[in-house]
Amino acid sequence: MTCGRQNQRRAGLALAAAALLLAGCGQSADTKGADGAKGGAAGAASASPSAGAGAGASASAKASVAPLGPGEVRVGGEVAKPHSVTLADLRKLPQASVEVKFTSAKGEQRHTYQGVLLHDVLKTAEPRFDAAKKNGQLRGFVSATGGGDYRAVFAWAEIDPGFAKSQVLLAVSEDGVAFDDAAGPRLVVPQDTKGGRYVSELNQLWVGVVDPVVDGAK
Repeated sequence: MTCGRQNQRRAGLALAAAALLLAGCGQSADTKGADGAKGGAAGAASASPSAGAGAGASASAKASVAPLGPGEVRVGGEVAKPHSVTLADLRKLPQASVEVKFTSAKGEQRHTYQGVLLHDVLKTAEPRFDAAKKNGQLRGFVSATGGGDYRAVFAWAEIDPGFAKSQVLLAVSEDGVAFDDAAGPRLVVPQDTKGGRYVSELNQLWVGVVDPVVDGAK
């Protein structure tokens, strides 16, 4: 009888210990779950400002590039003073006149254009050429973009009167007829025998240097 009571007591103690053990495991799991949820919430909270900042920076970058007005030309790239010009602005500047002859899809073309030297317009933007390098401006180039995303490229030496005799113009008129303000100026390249770089409806002039491309290819 005594032995039976002892066995029952031992069994009861074993059950009580098992119950305590299970309760402890459940509490530990619950605690870990709460910590995990807190960690996830903290991670989300810490990530949220960063994501928000990234979105804000992206929106700010987009907002900083104002849309172009009709006939407006944006001058940018590796320059200290990016700006934009219109036909009205160009007409107020010193004018040059050139007679040109070139071939196009329509055959031989002969015209007289009046306008402003491209070099003069870009010079006011102050291109950032490396003065520490000999003739650093010879590493420069100009990309001209027109209507329909048409684009042509010039070496800086082609437009710089210190190196070339050419008079590349931002033309405001052709044969005495003024271009429409909404269409913008036309790029005129007297030294070219073909009209491929006569960019119409000009809307962007971008100054760059070849160093990042050339050095990156090494």
